[in-house]
Parts: sequence; C-alpha cells; structure tokens
Amino acid sequence: MPKRRLVMAATALAAGVGLIPGVAQAQPTAPNAHKAAAPDTDPSAAQAAGAEVFTGPEDRTVRTPAPTATSRAASASGTEALSIRLHSWGTTAHGMFLHSTFTGAEGPFNVTISWGDGTTDTVTTTAERPLESRHSYAEVGEYTITVTATDPASNTQATNKVAVRTKGSDFTPHAPLRLLDTRDGTGFAKGKVPANWYTSVKVTGKGAIPDNVTAVVLNLTVTNTTDSGHIIASGSGRTRPDTSSVNYAAGETVPNLVIMPVGTDGRVNLDNVGWGSVDLIADVTGYFTPAASSGFKALSPTRFVDTREGKGAPQGQVAGQSSVGVQIAGVGGVPKGATAVSLNVTVTPILARQGT
Repeated sequence: MPKRRLVMAATALAAGVGLIPGVAQAQPTAPNAHKAAAPDTDPSAAQAAGAEVFTGPEDRTVRTPAPTATSRAASASGTEALSIRLHSWGTTAHGMFLHSTFTGAEGPFNVTISWGDGTTDTVTTTAERPLESRHSYAEVGEYTITVTATDPASNTQATNKVAVRTKGSDFTPHAPLRLLDTRDGTGFAKGKVPANWYTSVKVTGKGAIPDNVTAVVLNLTVTNTTDSGHIIASGSGRTRPDTSSVNYAAGETVPNLVIMPVGTDGRVNLDNVGWGSVDLIADVTGYFTPAASSGFKALSPTRFVDTREGKGAPQGQVAGQSSVGVQIAGVGGVPKGATAVSLNVTVTPILARQGT
C-alpha cells in the first residue's frame, strides 16, 4: 500500500449557539429558520401564513388581589373583571412575538412579561389595543411565557401563561454512523437503486438521533455507477427539490456533505435521477433539533495539520496502520470548550504536487 500525506483544515466548530451554514448543493425545502414566516402582528394572519400560533385563552386567567391591596374587600370589585388573552408565535430561529389582549377593565395596567428564560420586561399599557412584544431567546427550545397585569384602580392582579416553542433548530454533532449501504443491505434492501427510482432511509431512532430531529447532516456517497446522473436528497413527505445533491458520471465514486430536512415519519428519500443503477452510502455526522444542543459556529478556514512541512504534526508521511494526534481545542480560534469540530481532511499521494 503506498504511503500518503495528510492535510487537515478546520472550517467550523461545534461550540456556542448558532446554525450550521449550508454546504451542500441541495437546498432544503423547509422555510429558512432565520426568516420571519409571518411578519403580520395579527394572530389570524400569522396562522394563515403558516406560523405555529400558541394560545393562552382568557378563561385561564388567574385573578388575585394586587400585592398593594390592603384587604381582599378593597379589591373584590375587580377580581372577576380583568382578563388576559395571549397569542405567540416564532418569527426567527430564536425570536418570539407575543400578542396580549386585555379585557374587563380599561387600565392603565402595569404589565410584567416573564419570558421563561430568566428575563422579564415591564411596561404600562391599556385595554385600548393589544400589547405587542418581541423577545429573542439565547437557545432554541420550549418556554413558558407568563404575563401579569396589575390594575391600580381596582387593586386587581391578573396572570395568564402560554407555552411556546421556538422556530429554529440547533446543531448537535454525532459520531459517524452508517445509515445506508445498498452494497450490503444496511438500512435498505441489498442491491443497486435503479434509474429514476429512490430509496427511503430511516433516520430517527438510529444511534443517538432523537425522534424530534428536524434536519440531518449526511455524508452521501454514490458508487458503482454505470452511467451519468445525479442524486436528489429530500425529506420524506416533502416536495422533491429540483437541485441535485451529488452529480456523477459512469465509473465514478463521488461523495458530498448534504444538509436536509427529515420527514415527519423520521425518514429521508434519495432519488437516483440518472440513466443507470447506482449504489448509495449515507453516513450521519450530526442533526438539528428544537432543543438545547452543542450548537455550531463557523470559522475562517484554518490549516491545523500539514505533514509535508511538519505543521501541527511531525513532518513526514503517515505510516500505514498508524495514527497522528492533533491538538484542536485552543488553537486557531477554536475555544477550549469545543465539543466537536468539522474538518476538511485531505490525503495526498507521495508524488502529489505540494500546492494541494
């Protein structure tokens, strides 16, 4: 076996909170999590635009004497009046819009909004029109928003709550796990995928991938090709996009990293749009969920290792059946607390040009 040289560059790291940038040719069909799907501030318009609207009905309002009331009698006349109705929906990956309507009293009210993440807003408003509030969460996930309005005129305090879920999903790295290999029947029936046909791959429940995954990062490889064509990756149950994920010609083995949505049944579809049958291999390297995660932050490409010149590792070829240890955390902008790193690894033959 000929010896090879090793070149390694880091482009991104899994630390902090953020979204992984798209690097595949295929574009997900799901809406961009960072783009507001419902800019209108009316709940009905937001729902019509496709937003998931969370509601806190006014009959769930809890009324108590205000802390400033000297006795229950002093506030009894208002304890059945003031009500709060809540509507909330996500506007961006981390952003939330809150629409609060007050009835039963004119105000002005002193309103405290507890967003469920340890932060609060305080404002004075009236029942003349709904109170519109916006908030951005540091992490995606599920929260309970609590709105408390105090009516000084009647010494009445009313409270209502609404459980919400952010629109966005964050990235969690996963140890490489093979989900599909049509050469040996892993994840699907053994045998090539015919021309103009597809294979369905189960994602959820494999390895550490949870059921609430919204998108997945796959290293998709096409091999044993007999003619030219391309592969289209899409979430099960979604409209198949027009753009390709992997392009191939006869006799080629071609890999590509694909970020794609996952269907509600936990599956993804891989369509062989070509003139001949092919073998497909899919390895998962990470996934997105609407819950706390490691996150992903992009870095400018930085070379960590080049054994041709002794950068980051001893100079010289890497011998067969051996390994090279590489220091990543705390180097080249990667923080010491990084939990995973995305690397572009290049192996070059001994006679390869040195400018690779």
